[in-house]
Amino acid sequence: MILEICTSNIQSAINGEKAGAHRIELCSELAVGGITPSYGLIKQVLELVNIPVFVLIRPRSGNFTYSVDEFEMMKNDIQLSKDLGCAGIVSGALNSDNTVDVEKTKELIEVSKPLEFTFHRAFDWTPNPYEALEQLIQLNVNRILTSGQESFAEKGIFVLQQLKKLANGRITILPASGINRDNVLIFKGGGFDEIHCSASLPSAVNPSPKVAMNSSKFFDETIQYNSDVELIQSILNIINDKA
Repeated sequence: MILEICTSNIQSAINGEKAGAHRIELCSELAVGGITPSYGLIKQVLELVNIPVFVLIRPRSGNFTYSVDEFEMMKNDIQLSKDLGCAGIVSGALNSDNTVDVEKTKELIEVSKPLEFTFHRAFDWTPNPYEALEQLIQLNVNRILTSGQESFAEKGIFVLQQLKKLANGRITILPASGINRDNVLIFKGGGFDEIHCSASLPSAVNPSPKVAMNSSKFFDETIQYNSDVELIQSILNIINDKA
């Protein structure tokens, strides 16, 4: 069984290889489900570890429905990751109704070639996972990262097993979310070839900051925030005495 460790910093990647993990999925900001890591992080990790590194390509938190500009950024980030020497890409796109955006995903796969392509946990938002499975098989996706459409993979084990059965070797089902040493045998016993987890523990406890940098409103995945033209102009009018 292949163990993929999800890492969002250099030390976690180093620890993953040191412990004997088979592969790294590299991202940033695990608190929001992961976003594209920086150029510097990708470059440093690839220089420091020898096991395969798959890079998550997700331009922002929130939904998985991307604008033209966001999509171009994703393709540029895939090319950059390839140029740096990563072993695979983890990405994907959904339509506004959360069905698989076949055309955008196909284009992401084309840019990623010849690297392996994993469709990420956007899959868990799709209204019909079995239909989505067939679409991704037709697109020649290598694997699907999924919790079985539940908050934790252990809870989604029935759907995961159904997906594996229907896949019938045509695509790898990669269980993720909440997998740990207490429940890993559920997935090994279920015949899964690969699992994904962060296996993370706090390494330091910092004193409470005077000012929090987190903003709870940005953690609502149902809402997208964008800087507003009229609001910006109204602020400029005030500071320029044009109100």
